[in-house]
Amino acid sequence: MDYYEVKAKEELGKWRKKITKKSTILNRFSKTAQTKINSYIPERAHQIITESIKKMVQATLAGSEYTTKERDVRELTLEEKEKLVLERLNVYKRTAAVEGAGTGAGGFLLALADFPLLLSIKMKFLFEIASIYGYDSKKYDERLFLLHIFKLAFSSDKHKAETLELIEDWDEKKKELEELDWRVFQQEYRDYIDFVKMLQLLPGIGAVVGAYANYNLLDQLGETAINCFRLRYFE
Repeated sequence: MDYYEVKAKEELGKWRKKITKKSTILNRFSKTAQTKINSYIPERAHQIITESIKKMVQATLAGSEYTTKERDVRELTLEEKEKLVLERLNVYKRTAAVEGAGTGAGGFLLALADFPLLLSIKMKFLFEIASIYGYDSKKYDERLFLLHIFKLAFSSDKHKAETLELIEDWDEKKKELEELDWRVFQQEYRDYIDFVKMLQLLPGIGAVVGAYANYNLLDQLGETAINCFRLRYFE
C-alpha cells in the first residue's frame, strides 16, 4: 500500500469505531423528544414524506431515474478516485444547501417539497460516486448496495450495526437479499432526520435550518459512502 492507502485505512478504522459506538444519553433523549414532536406534525406531511421515500427506493431498485455517465477509472489510484469524489461531494453539498434554503424560506408547503428533492440529490450523488469507484450501478446488486449505504448513514444504532455487518461481507450477504424493506428503511430515515427537518417548516428560521441541515446531511452521507467503498477496496 502507498501512503494514501495507509492513511485511508486508518481513517476507515476510526470511522468504523465511531459509527459502532453506542448513542449518548442526550441522543437517546432526543429520540424520545422527537417521537413527541412527530405527533404534532400534520398527517399530510407524514404522507408526503412516506410516499417520497417509497418512490425513491423503487426508482433506485428499478434503475429508472438516477443515471450517471460512465467513467474509465481502471488506471486511477485510490487517491485520484477520492479526489474526484470529494470534488463532487462539495458540489452536491452546495446544491443541497441552496435547495434547502430556498424551500425553507417558502413556507410550509414549499418546505415539504424539500423531502423528495433532497432524496433525489442524495441518490444522484451515490450513483455518481459509485461510477468513480468503478462500480456499475446498472447492476441490481450495486443499486441495492447504494441503498444500504443510505440506510447506514441515517439509521438507529441497532440498524447501523446490522447494515454495517452486511456491507462488510457484501459479496456473500448480497446473495441472500432480494430487495430492501422500504417500510423499515423509511421509518429509520424519518426518525433520523425528522427533528431537524421539521424545524425547516417553522416560519422565520426555515431558510437557515434548511441550508444547514441539507449541507450536513450530504456531508454525513458522503463520509459514509466513502468508507463503505473503502471497505470493498481493501477487501
